[in-house]
Amino acid sequence: MSKKGDWVRIKKTVLEAGERSDNLPLDTKKVPLIMWDKGFLLHDAEIGDWVRVETIIGRFIEGEFVEADPGYDVNYGESVNETLYIGKQLREMLGDDHE
Repeated sequence: MSKKGDWVRIKKTVLEAGERSDNLPLDTKKVPLIMWDKGFLLHDAEIGDWVRVETIIGRFIEGEFVEADPGYDVNYGESVNETLYIGKQLREMLGDDHE
């Protein structure tokens, strides 16, 4: 059970697949548009409950409670080996006085 004021992650379906724009790629168009956000619970709740939260910037939104105390898991994808040495190669091409 999470308490009022706890930091949580919520999700909400904004558009069902059939409601999405015709201008989207087919693989995008065939899935719903889902909003994910974080905020402070405005009432006690359990995961799976429909909740109302206040976001860090003061917006009030609703959604399904999916995670308590969510962190930040930024991922820029897998390493691209060809780009790992660009900086070093450029410095070698420009010479020592460009460091």
